[in-house]
Amino acid sequence: MQTVVITGGTDGLGRGLALHYLRQGARVIAVGSTPAKGEALLAQAATISAVGRAAFLRADLTSVAAARDLVAAVESTCSSVDKLVLCAQRYRLFGSRTVTREGFEHSFALAYLSRYVLSHGLRKVLESASQPVIMNVATPGVPLGRIHWDDLQLARHYSGFKATLQSFRANDLLGVAFAALHADTPIRYVGYNPGVVSTGMPGHLPQPLRALTKASFTLFAASVTKAVTPMACLLDEPPGERFTAHRATHQLPLKGPAFDQASALRLHHLTHDLINAV
Repeated sequence: MQTVVITGGTDGLGRGLALHYLRQGARVIAVGSTPAKGEALLAQAATISAVGRAAFLRADLTSVAAARDLVAAVESTCSSVDKLVLCAQRYRLFGSRTVTREGFEHSFALAYLSRYVLSHGLRKVLESASQPVIMNVATPGVPLGRIHWDDLQLARHYSGFKATLQSFRANDLLGVAFAALHADTPIRYVGYNPGVVSTGMPGHLPQPLRALTKASFTLFAASVTKAVTPMACLLDEPPGERFTAHRATHQLPLKGPAFDQASALRLHHLTHDLINAV
């Protein structure tokens, strides 16, 4: 039986993938921050005869310590993990800068640091599987945002858009660095941009942008069910390269600053130092 771990597994694409793999007979560990959503997922799992194969783990992934605790929890219950899907995100496009209790800017912590900790921390249990894959759901292929090397926490010139885009670019580099650092790993690391999907993301936005975004989603966004199909195909039959980036069904060339290996390794070492100072 395959084991699939999904962060953000009680909402949107994460929930869609969780239900897909439960229907396929896999064991699914859905990670989220809201118990009610976890309970709702488990209740739905019961309706598709997946009792005993679905589990919910509550974790605040804005915390490096909580991400490390999650690694330990998964390792203590799973001898191997076949698929790790990193979806946890909560957009903070507006408002003032917020830092976690460990002192990290919110978007950097949730959307990047948690994925860094889980990618590297779960490597051993992933390598125990026959065809392990990590899928990092972000925005490869979108030429927006950059790494603010002199101010990673955006303490001086913060904006929600700048922070969100930096976290996405950091995740591109995370995949590049993972493949470079672990040249002999059987893990295939997939950076994945699902495009515009009809999820609960607009609920995090203020009015009137919330209403406008919901309206545009109605017109242009793919359903979660439709968006899950190409994701599952990549997870079930990952490419042969150690790292690939995809925008929906299109594999992207690994060119330009978004996938620069020197930058990726620079960010890896800076991140390693940051989280080990906590």
